Amino acid sequence: MSDQLLTIEATRLDAGRVQLRLTGDLDYDTAPELTAVAADLHGDEVLIDLAGVSICDSSGLSALLVVQRSARVIHLTGVSPQLQRMLDRTGLAELLAVDHDDLRATG
Repeated sequence: MSDQLLTIEATRLDAGRVQLRLTGDLDYDTAPELTAVAADLHGDEVLIDLAGVSICDSSGLSALLVVQRSARVIHLTGVSPQLQRMLDRTGLAELLAVDHDDLRATG
């Protein structure tokens, strides 16, 4: 079981744009929370701030793909170097738009 719960703060920026700020672990135990949020996106542009995510496993990556399929387009910010490596190695970096100017320096 995950030691750190996932918190998802959703903010509607304007018509058709939503920001999701995630804090905690995005893993097997918490990924369903993100996929549940994705069900309400209906083609929105989604900005996902991952700066507060400490762990992201394969279930977390799958949840990001569910969001990508539900949204018109997604942009990831606050991506840690470890998560960026996972996205690169799995080929998901080509599907998920990452703001590379915002990569966290910790590593």
